[in-house]
Amino acid sequence: MQSSGWWWINRVLSVWLGVCLVSCCRKPSDDPGVPASPDTPLLERQVRASIAAGSSHSLAVDPDGRIRAVGSNTYGQVQNALVINLPWPSQTEGPSGAVAVAAGESHSLALRSDGTVWAWGSNSHGQLGDGSTSSRSGTVQVRGLSGAVAVAAGESHSLALRSDGTVWAWGGNSHGQLGDGSTSSRSGSVQVQGLSGVVAMAAGESHSLAVRSDGTVWAWGGNSHGQLGDGSTSSSSGTVQVRGLSGVVAVAAGESHSLAVRSDGTVWAWGGNSHGQLGDGSTSSNSVPVQVQGLGGVIAVAAGESHSLAACSDGTVWSWGNNSHGQLGDGSTSSNFVPVQVQGLGGVVAVAAGKSHSLAMCSDDTVWSWGNNSSGQLGNGAGIHRTIPVPVQEGLREVVAVAAGQEHSLAVRSDGTVWAWGGNFHGQLGDGSKSSSSVPVQVQGLSGVVAVAAGITHSLAVRSDGTLWAWGSNFSGQLGNGTTANWLVPVQVQGVSGVVAVAVGYAHSLAVRSDGTVWAWGSNSLGQLGDGTTSDRYVPVQVKGMSGAVSVSAGFNHSLAMRSDNTSWLWNRGTTAATPWMDGIVAVAAGYHHTVAARSDDTVYDSSSNPGRVYDLSGVVAMTAGHGCSMALRSDGTVWAWGSNSSGQLGDGTTDDRSMPVQVQGLSGVLAVASGGYHSLAVRSDGTVWAWGNNSFNQLGEGPPMYATTASRSLLY
Repeated sequence: MQSSGWWWINRVLSVWLGVCLVSCCRKPSDDPGVPASPDTPLLERQVRASIAAGSSHSLAVDPDGRIRAVGSNTYGQVQNALVINLPWPSQTEGPSGAVAVAAGESHSLALRSDGTVWAWGSNSHGQLGDGSTSSRSGTVQVRGLSGAVAVAAGESHSLALRSDGTVWAWGGNSHGQLGDGSTSSRSGSVQVQGLSGVVAMAAGESHSLAVRSDGTVWAWGGNSHGQLGDGSTSSSSGTVQVRGLSGVVAVAAGESHSLAVRSDGTVWAWGGNSHGQLGDGSTSSNSVPVQVQGLGGVIAVAAGESHSLAACSDGTVWSWGNNSHGQLGDGSTSSNFVPVQVQGLGGVVAVAAGKSHSLAMCSDDTVWSWGNNSSGQLGNGAGIHRTIPVPVQEGLREVVAVAAGQEHSLAVRSDGTVWAWGGNFHGQLGDGSKSSSSVPVQVQGLSGVVAVAAGITHSLAVRSDGTLWAWGSNFSGQLGNGTTANWLVPVQVQGVSGVVAVAVGYAHSLAVRSDGTVWAWGSNSLGQLGDGTTSDRYVPVQVKGMSGAVSVSAGFNHSLAMRSDNTSWLWNRGTTAATPWMDGIVAVAAGYHHTVAARSDDTVYDSSSNPGRVYDLSGVVAMTAGHGCSMALRSDGTVWAWGSNSSGQLGDGTTDDRSMPVQVQGLSGVLAVASGGYHSLAVRSDGTVWAWGNNSFNQLGEGPPMYATTASRSLLY
C-alpha cells in the first residue's frame, strides 16, 4: 500500500482538535521542531492546521487546498450523503483553497486562504455561524467574519482568530464559552471581550483558551473541574488569566482539562483528572497548572475527552490518561497517569486527539491513527479499534482500468501495478493470502499490466509484453497453467502470447491475440470454450471459426467475441464453435445469463427477455453486464443502467428493478465501466474510481454500508 495520500502541508505550524482542538504555533524555520517565540509576528505564525480530530470524525487538508474527511457522518460532518459512517478518507465538495480545518463533536470548520471561514455538519446551537440552527451536509460561510488566520471547534461552539489578534466566537454558550459576557447562544460571530494580541487558541467541550503574544494564557467558559486554571471552579463568560504560566507557545483543550506547551519544551496541565489526563501521576483534579511528569522538548500537544498527547522534537509521541479504546497507542487498554511512548512512530511533527482516537502526522507526509474506530474515524477501513498506530490508508490514484468480480474488485494504475479488494476466499486478490480485504492490496509480482478481468473467484491480467497471468480459483483449470490447483499469487497462463484482450466467466477464461484469434480454457460443460467439445481444458485451446476478433466477453457459461467488421459471434447456446450472432455492433457484453449489444443505429439489444428487448440509446461506446443487470457508457461520459437492482447496482438511488435504462446518478466524465455480480464500478477522466451496489465483502472499497444505491467515490480517489 502506498503511504498516506492525505498529502499534508509539509511545515505544520499548528494542529487543532475538534472536541479537543490544539493550536500549536511554531517558528517558521527549516526545523519543524523549533517552538515559535511569542515575539514572532502574528502574520508569520498564521495557522495551517492540516489534521483535525472530532468526536468521531477526522479531517485533513492537502497542498491543493482540498479537504478530506472520514468517520461519523450523522450530521453531514464528512459531507457524504450516502453513508452514516465513512471508514475511508473521501474528498469533500468544498470549500476550495482551504489552508486549515477544525473538527467539533459533530461539525467541521475550514479556513480558506482568503481569510473566510466555512462550516458544515451539526448546527443545533448555531455552531456553523450561518445565522441559522439548521444542520448542513454542504458548506456554508460563517457570517460577518473576514481576515481569519485560525479556526477552532469545541463540542458545539466555534472560534476564529483574526489577523488583528482578536478572537471571534459563535455557537453554544450555556457556560459562557463564547466569551461575550453572556450565556446566550449565537448563530453568528461575536467578538470575545477583553482579548487582544492573541497568537493561538483552542476550544474544549465547553471552555476556550487563548495565548497572547506576551506568552500568557487566558480562558473562559465552563470550569466545573478547574479547566480555566484560575484557581476556582466557577464558570466565566468573560476571560480570566490562567495562573502561574508564562512563555506559552501552544495550548490544547479537552473535555474538562487543558494543556499548555512552554517555550522551554515543558508541558503543563490543569482541570479534570479522573483518568490521569493531567499526567502528574495522580487522578486528582487541579484548578491551577501542574507540570506533566518526565516530558521535555515538546513541540505540540493534543487533548482528547480524557487523554492527552505530546509530540517531541525527536519525533516521538507520548500519551497519558484514559486508554479504554487504545487511544494511548502503547499496545494496551490500560490507563496511564504519566506519559508513555506511543509505539512504532518516528518523525512526528503534529498530533490530534478526538474523543477516544488519536492521529499523528510524520515528516514524510504519512498519517497514522489509533484508538476507537467504531465510526471508521481511523481511516483504515477495518472498523476495529487499534491499540498501536496504523497508517491511514491511501486511496489509489491514476487508475486507468477496473474490473468487477462476484465479490472482489480490481484496478490497474497508470504505473502498471494491479490492486485488489473485497472477498478473497479463493485467493482472487492475488496478495498471497486467503484473507478478504477492505483495503486495496497490491497483487504480487505484477508490473506493466494494461488490462484485467475478474470472474466469480479468479482474476486475469495482461501485461504490456502480451503475456497473460492468472490467480485465484482453478477447479476447472480456468487459470490455464495446466493444473486445477488454486493460486494465491499470479501464475503465467501457458501457451498463449501476444494477448491484447481478456474476459472471465464463472469458471472459464478467454483471450484475444494480436492476430485476431481467440483462445479459451477452463470449464466447458456447455461448450463455452468453442473448441468443438464439452471437455474442460487446463491450458488454452483455440476457438473454432473465430478470426479478426478485437474483444471478448464471458457470461456465466457462454462466450462472445466482436470482430473488426463490427459483427458479433457467440458460442455455447447450443453450439460448441463460434457462430455469427449480430452485425452492426459497436459494443457487446455477456451477463451471467444474458447478452447485451449496442448497435450502430443507436439501439441497444438485450436478450434477457424473449423476444429480446430493444432500447433507443444513442452514442453508446461501451457496455457491461452483471447478474441480471446491464450498463451502457455513452460518448458524453454518462452511464445508463437497467435490469435487476436488488442491491442498488443500477445506481439510480433506489433498489427498484428497471425495465428501461435510467441514468446512474452523480456521474459524469466516465471513461470505463465494469459490472460485478451485484456491484458496479466506473473510472472517470480524472483517474478516480466510483462504486455502487452490493458491498457485503467491501467490494465497493468503502466499508459500510452493506450496499449503496448511488455512485460514491471509492477509496480509489
